[in-house]
Amino acid sequence: MLLPRAETSDQVAFQDVYGSCWIRRKECLCPSLGRQTGLHSPYWITTGFPCFVPSRRQPEKRPELRKLAPPITFAKSLALILKILSVIYKMVQNNTYATKRDIYYSDTLLFGSQSVVDNIVNDISCMLKIPRRSLHILSTTKGCIAGNLSYTEEDGTKVNCTCSATAVVPSNVQGIRNVITDAKFILIVEKDATFQRLLDDDFCNKLSPCIMITGKGVPDLNTRLLVRKLWDTCHIPIFTLMDADPHGIEIMCIYKYGSVSMSFEAHHLTVPAIRWLGLLPSDIERLNIRKDALIPLTKQDQNKLASMQKRPYVACQPMWKKEMEIMAASKMKAEIQALTSLSSDYLSRVYLPSKLQFGGWI
Repeated sequence: MLLPRAETSDQVAFQDVYGSCWIRRKECLCPSLGRQTGLHSPYWITTGFPCFVPSRRQPEKRPELRKLAPPITFAKSLALILKILSVIYKMVQNNTYATKRDIYYSDTLLFGSQSVVDNIVNDISCMLKIPRRSLHILSTTKGCIAGNLSYTEEDGTKVNCTCSATAVVPSNVQGIRNVITDAKFILIVEKDATFQRLLDDDFCNKLSPCIMITGKGVPDLNTRLLVRKLWDTCHIPIFTLMDADPHGIEIMCIYKYGSVSMSFEAHHLTVPAIRWLGLLPSDIERLNIRKDALIPLTKQDQNKLASMQKRPYVACQPMWKKEMEIMAASKMKAEIQALTSLSSDYLSRVYLPSKLQFGGWI
């Protein structure tokens, strides 16, 4: 099919990127079209479609046709969008909720794959300029929370997050109410193994009342929403405990600055006040951690670290930049578990208490 001709020169610029067509304009309506589209026409509200693009080099002659080959036809894309919109409409009318996984399994033959549903849901959320939860679509939760905290979920369930009764991050974070806590700070832990070790050591109660949260690696949407809600509600410091490697720094940046895929919801998901408590690259030399407990940076690690050092927000964090430079110079990284080379309970007995007491964060 032929695409409608652009009326103005700034309206559209075609470019073939990774086998798909994306359209550049000042506005952003459909992020799945290269995350940069914006024509006010239903032809563009799609995750991709086969088309012929008229050449702009010879407008007076018959246009030269160039065929693109995205994975989904225009007609099917439109059908998928309308299908998901109808599901959203019914859920809003009935005040019910579903996950993206639920929507996919409602008609697996139609959708084909989970990623198709994910992209369309993100498109709809971005076009309507409302968060995904306002569409009554929830994310699957993987995060856990423990410590001095109790709250009531939307359905009336009362949750008490003690160290002996770890709770799963609720699927509808916006629905929780009656948040009660005496915590003095919140600690975000990168890995579930470290989280469980701190629970075993009763860290939540030994030093001072606190709340611990883990996203078990890269955090899911609900974990990020909960961190933001607790920050807005409790007004207490938030610290991160990550591996001293580029991946750990990246995860910390997701909590603090957001991610590219969810950039249109960043103001609901990020916590600018987050502080980096550990494990700092400078701690490796300061604590004289054994060399055999360290891991050399791979080429991929070095490239990722170099890329992060160029990000604008790193320039505003001179202490972060210094720590990254230390890592780049040493060409070594360390996991939190490297502290066990000093003693089995060094993390909960010495490292974290001294850091929190003497302000060892950046």
